[in-house]
Amino acid sequence: MSGGLARLRRFVCDLTTLAGCGAGEAEILNQGAEALRELVSSDDWLPPEFAEPDPAQYRQYLLYCDPLERFSVVSFVWGPGQSTPVHDHTVWGLIGMLRGAEISRNYRPDAAGALAVEAVHRLEPGTVTAVSPRIGDIHDVANALADRPSISIHAYGANIGAVARHVFTAETGEARDFVSGYANRLVPNLWDRAAETRRQLGLA
Repeated sequence: MSGGLARLRRFVCDLTTLAGCGAGEAEILNQGAEALRELVSSDDWLPPEFAEPDPAQYRQYLLYCDPLERFSVVSFVWGPGQSTPVHDHTVWGLIGMLRGAEISRNYRPDAAGALAVEAVHRLEPGTVTAVSPRIGDIHDVANALADRPSISIHAYGANIGAVARHVFTAETGEARDFVSGYANRLVPNLWDRAAETRRQLGLA
């Protein structure tokens, strides 16, 4: 699994480069989507402790947070039949499907202020999509599978677990504040490359 984490490390480095060069949102979503597509093209790297479903509700596990909180990377794990409320993000986001399948419904306010479904997408492994206040930021997500968990990998333009966001009542458009937090206490160790260096030196 340590070798597999090299995939996640490369993705983190790609996003750090984009954040550090002052890329705008459109460029981050474009180039970041390609990097995320590469990450989720293989399902051999996510440690099991960040893929564990909860019988009561979906889980959001922090995989990495930029030290300046310019972005974060999380795994979302959905048990069979689990779904989110209608919610927003308030920052850019990229979603890459790793395992299983999800149904994402995008919403737009109608003339009366209620939220109407604008589009419905089924996300299969390898699919990458984006959200942001600029291009559309309100949706709900459900596990499309009734018999097993589904997992997607998300990157957001902030420390998403600490961002003040909103859940909505679709029929009225009423918004309520929420902060998602994270399900895990520890994050993957991306930076212990000792085994790799030992192999290069013939010490392994």
